[in-house]
Amino acid sequence: MPLVAGVDSSTQSTKVEIRDLTSGEVVASGRGTHPVVTPPCSEQDPSEWMRAFDGAWDAAGSPSVAAVAIGGQQHGMVALDADDEPVHPAKLWNDTESDADARWLIDQLGSEAAWADAVGSVPVAAFTITKLSWLHRTHPDRWRRLARVLLPHDYITHRLTGAHTTDRGDASGTGYWSPATGEYRYDLLEIIDDQREWTSTVPAVLGPMEAAGAWTGAVVAPGTGDNMAAALGVGLRPGDAMMSIGTSGTVSAVSSSPTHDPQGAVAGFADATGRFLPLVCTSNASKVLEAIRNLLGVDHAEFDRLALDADPGGPVLLPYFDGERTPYRPTATGSITGLRSDVTREQFARAAVDGVACGLLDGLDALRRHAEVDGRLVLVGGGARSLAVQAVVAGLAGMPVIVSDADEAVATGAAVQAAAVLEQVEHSVIQDRWGLGAGVTVDGTDGGDIRDRYASLRDQ
Repeated sequence: MPLVAGVDSSTQSTKVEIRDLTSGEVVASGRGTHPVVTPPCSEQDPSEWMRAFDGAWDAAGSPSVAAVAIGGQQHGMVALDADDEPVHPAKLWNDTESDADARWLIDQLGSEAAWADAVGSVPVAAFTITKLSWLHRTHPDRWRRLARVLLPHDYITHRLTGAHTTDRGDASGTGYWSPATGEYRYDLLEIIDDQREWTSTVPAVLGPMEAAGAWTGAVVAPGTGDNMAAALGVGLRPGDAMMSIGTSGTVSAVSSSPTHDPQGAVAGFADATGRFLPLVCTSNASKVLEAIRNLLGVDHAEFDRLALDADPGGPVLLPYFDGERTPYRPTATGSITGLRSDVTREQFARAAVDGVACGLLDGLDALRRHAEVDGRLVLVGGGARSLAVQAVVAGLAGMPVIVSDADEAVATGAAVQAAAVLEQVEHSVIQDRWGLGAGVTVDGTDGGDIRDRYASLRDQ
């Protein structure tokens, strides 16, 4: 039976999922870990991604596959010299050292609105363009050696094929490629360095059905960013929204037309199919839940029980533990209000869940202002396995909430892309054949006035 592989190269690990091409059945999987990173300086040696990939591939049985695709953590900066060796460790999406560069770039173009018009998004420290500005400003010697810049998924695809390519989904998170025109904005890169030949520095942008090359006899699809792959993996359709609760949190929706938010809350990304994926990202999600769970000294089941046993009206937690991307507060820290001497463990657990949920629901509200969201809210990611998170979000979202049955949405979406490129069929054909898009509908719990109280703390 022909097999295809989907790869998720995330901040924390690489996951490989091997699926039967016809049925979509998962026949093998593997995992390899990445070095731990903590903002503000969040960097990894790209060779560690390949070490993790090799380990995950071995754990999956080193299968013979007909096609493979890489889904990778978005944004990032993999700066290579003429021999394709890194001139600096890869800067990841959650590295915030380029915050000053983001602000400088906005000033150079005149306003946030001008950037949103140009590339659909307002640059923040996560975006590749700000990291390039940082490298140019802080390491001129390394800058002089720079010959190519890739994204994390591009780098792994390059190591498999030798090609320097990307796709429209991941390119849309760089800050120098326009989803509306489908072209690089070299003029924006020239703000950083107007003496460089940028056309040879950035990778070719492949179409949704183009192959990047071949690896051990397998077709290598273009790959894409993790959010775009996850949308494929959960079978997201127009009208649906997806809330991904991982290390970071995202809320996104499929749109038939490009979006641009002059306020910068909604990033106007492209997707991996030829459509668009407006998205709101928060820096703090499941890691906040894990931090509070560890403070309470309980396992996941007990944490959920504590949070669900709490009555509404307890303390309010603002979960900006490691700075925040939306709203853009890169140097912020977390805060809590409403503490009394009779505070309970239940209330403390609930405050963590409420805080993460409210931050993501603020993102859903922003998304609704720029895209038609009238279907289901699909929960994915490790944090979505929490019964307390499910119940709180369902109680506050104002739309049907389902928990996706995709255990590894990014790897699954990458496998969908691999299959679609191999067979040269629309991605929806593979999604329907594999039965993607299913999930369990969840009931909500009473959230009281938590969103109003959260907003009061947020806006102080």
